[in-house]
Amino acid sequence: MMDAAAVLARFDAFRADPPPEPGFDRIWADGVWRTLGPSNFIIWWDFPAEAAAAIATREAAFFAGRQLEWKVYSHDRPPGLEAALAAAGFEADEPETFVALDLEATPLADPEVGVDIRAVTDAAGLADFLAVNEAAFGRVEPWMAQYIEDRLANADLAVFVAYDGMRPVASGRLELAPGTAFAGLFGGGVVPDYRGRGAYRALVAARAAMARRLGYRYLTVDARETSRPILQRLGFQPLATVRGWTLGGG
Repeated sequence: MMDAAAVLARFDAFRADPPPEPGFDRIWADGVWRTLGPSNFIIWWDFPAEAAAAIATREAAFFAGRQLEWKVYSHDRPPGLEAALAAAGFEADEPETFVALDLEATPLADPEVGVDIRAVTDAAGLADFLAVNEAAFGRVEPWMAQYIEDRLANADLAVFVAYDGMRPVASGRLELAPGTAFAGLFGGGVVPDYRGRGAYRALVAARAAMARRLGYRYLTVDARETSRPILQRLGFQPLATVRGWTLGGG
């Protein structure tokens, strides 16, 4: 069984000192790591409880008119942070479960589900990825196309599409953090009429195989309730709950 406390401590060390990420700037602003780029987010902070209200208000003002996600895990401090974010105008997303897989202890077998998993390497593959992403999640994310296009040749991102014949039916990203133990799964989605056939599991296995081959120890996911049971059956273990607090762009 994975030592949840030990893995969370390693993950927090990664959050507190992340490697550079192409296309993003990270700025330490009086207790808060701001990450600025195609999407904006706060990944780490260090301030006392008595400063939470002022800092939440300050960050809301700094990012006014832009989108921002401040992601809070259940073991994060200080106490009262989420109340301070709510008071400053941040809106709470649905809670998710932070799960992790020890790739050394639990390598995933590639399920035989009749889909062809292909890495995205060109504009046609990117178009298929974006079309599946929109159909799966019911929304358009304007920043994503340029974000992926700019990073396709980099070693810190891999993008996959699952095909049934010529039809793209599922897609997902593998975000890699060179020099760390952690790789993350993001954006795994299946078009509505293809759900329940194993395409999601196949995408997880393909991305896990790449992460393991590249030497990463842990594969992490912020799992929605639709995917958490599937991931747990594959061997992922829940380590914490996580909630995004967001500001909308203008």
